Amino acid sequence: MIRRSLPLFLVLLASLLLAACAKAPVESMPVVDRDEVAMRLTADINVLASDEKAGRKPGTPGGRTTYTYIEKRMGEVGLVSGTNDPGSYWRLPVDLLATEPQSAQLILGQGRRRVVVAEDAAAVFTPRRRALAIGGPGTGVPVVFVGYGDGSVLGDALAGAIVVMLADPGRDAARRDALFRQRATAVLTVLPDNAALDEVRASEGQPRLQLAAEEVDNLAAYITDKAFGDFIGQRRWKGLKAEAEAGILDPLELNLSISVEGTSDRREFPSQNVIGMIPGSVPGSGAVLVLAHWDHLGECGEPGALDRICNGAADNASGIAMMLELARRLKAGPALGRDIYFLATTAEEPGLLGIRSFVRNPPFPLASIVAAFNLDMMAVAPAGSPVGFVGRGRDPQLDAVILAAIAKAGLAVGDQELADSFLKRQDGWALAQAGVPAVLLSSTYGSRAILDPFIATRYHQPSDEAATVELGGAIDDLLLHEALIREIADPAIYPAPAKTGP
Repeated sequence: MIRRSLPLFLVLLASLLLAACAKAPVESMPVVDRDEVAMRLTADINVLASDEKAGRKPGTPGGRTTYTYIEKRMGEVGLVSGTNDPGSYWRLPVDLLATEPQSAQLILGQGRRRVVVAEDAAAVFTPRRRALAIGGPGTGVPVVFVGYGDGSVLGDALAGAIVVMLADPGRDAARRDALFRQRATAVLTVLPDNAALDEVRASEGQPRLQLAAEEVDNLAAYITDKAFGDFIGQRRWKGLKAEAEAGILDPLELNLSISVEGTSDRREFPSQNVIGMIPGSVPGSGAVLVLAHWDHLGECGEPGALDRICNGAADNASGIAMMLELARRLKAGPALGRDIYFLATTAEEPGLLGIRSFVRNPPFPLASIVAAFNLDMMAVAPAGSPVGFVGRGRDPQLDAVILAAIAKAGLAVGDQELADSFLKRQDGWALAQAGVPAVLLSSTYGSRAILDPFIATRYHQPSDEAATVELGGAIDDLLLHEALIREIADPAIYPAPAKTGP
């Protein structure tokens, strides 16, 4: 009796299981149609790299319409605000300071003698609109010669002084910073010759963009050895230098008057990082960060050229387009355990400023980020190209997952020496310095045969146009990131790494 009923029981059980499966289908990743993906990437790249965006330079109308477009697209792909600030839905303000040296004057005096140092023998730089320092006998401001030292033996006694120091290549910047930390009013560096002065002008005399929060208020002057020695007397000057070189010189107050004046064109303005997110289903399990910089150089072609706009299609309209498509695919697929943040940074080109601002004031704890993926210059290589792995060797757990995913995708790891050379030149470096596991995975950096022709003919040039991008390798990279993020976003598969600090 029991034996005859068993098959009927199994049939009923199988029917119930099939019915349950019909009500709760197994979740799967979205189907990949590379042509459709290419079409969506192209649409975003065409907008971001259009002449209407004028090169996406921060602080310009093109820059403002760029981050407005990114906000719109984040909403369209289904993201929610990642600012964690109800008063600012998409935007994380980044206050920037642009400066450009304008005029300079250095005057030396002794007794009744006054000499305005010739322009070809001196230079003065300040971030202020106008800075003036006067020191010497009768002013209450001492002029102190420290030789090759940094004045640290004087401590607070250096406050307010004008300091004269000898150039010592490789140490000058650190010594100058130390003097300003001791509240020196101005620092005059004596350079060996006019060639050294020309080098200083080439580096310090250019327009500069920096975070307003990182401004260092100083007044730095430079003079050639000959010009300084001619004024105070070559015999006396040789004696002072000899003592400094012998290491027997104590900081010495000079019977010398110095007037240092500099002006600068100065503009403070806001730009914006833009951030959206996909909330995870497992609160408190950490976050994955995907980032790409939206800015480029504006007009950087040769004066008088027919086309001066550096559109930055590969660098980095392609990274923003990939980030938006990646967000769309992740949002459309199975639920993700961890929060996924998508950050479009400003002002990467002048020195990773947008990401540095993010690190200074993150909208969520940096320690909660289990992995960060930077997307930069993604549309250069053809399909099947080796993957450049920038940031390898800094987090063994993340490395292992990435290497396994690359192999599973049927791709090869590219030239590691080439990839390593870009470690400090991309936004992920600022995150890594703050202790965040951050990588850049791109077929662009996989081999010199792919990268070098791009660098030579299109990188930071008007020729980096939307029509020239190559999406084959970019789509490979996109799908690699999607698979990786789905795995890392699952706290049961990828445990949060132990934090050891930066």
